[in-house]
Amino acid sequence: MNEIIKALRITLTLWVLVAVIYPLGILAIAQLPFLSYQANGSLIRNAQGQVIGSALIGQPFTSDRYFHSRPSTTSYSTADPNKDDAGILKTGVSGASNLAPSNPDLLKRIKADISKFQQSGISTTADLVYTSGSSLDPHITPESAKAQVARIAQVRKVEPSQLEKLIDQNSDRRFLGIFGEDGVNVLKLNLALDSLSQN
Repeated sequence: MNEIIKALRITLTLWVLVAVIYPLGILAIAQLPFLSYQANGSLIRNAQGQVIGSALIGQPFTSDRYFHSRPSTTSYSTADPNKDDAGILKTGVSGASNLAPSNPDLLKRIKADISKFQQSGISTTADLVYTSGSSLDPHITPESAKAQVARIAQVRKVEPSQLEKLIDQNSDRRFLGIFGEDGVNVLKLNLALDSLSQN
């Protein structure tokens, strides 16, 4: 009986430590001013303070007034799970289509995207026609953003040089100059674009 009481006491003590104290401690640390942005989802707000997205998850942009994101097999998980006629959520809320490069459906989609970009006068780049592994990537390369400058400059009546400067200002460089690739967060870039148009 004595051993059972000891075992129960140890179990209860460990449960309090790892299921109550530890998570609450981590939560408190995560809310420190220099960590709270990341801990709370890296949320991006507009000028009115409304949350419009996350810096970690892409969103679709289709208007000619904005820089377009990478294509997504899950439409960036914006589909209604109760009415998913297009079947974009078959892979869950993220994930690739796993279609082989020779798959007719994939080739048909890529050819349609390339045709659409050519009609808009955009030189296609890999990340404007290929999805990312998660289908939620919020970034495109600076080259993909610059390929869209002429279209946006014409629609918004701004100088292309202003847009190129905006892309450079909003580009994330390789970590320590060697890890990863340069990228531009499309949501942040489009927010900056709206701010530019208002000035």
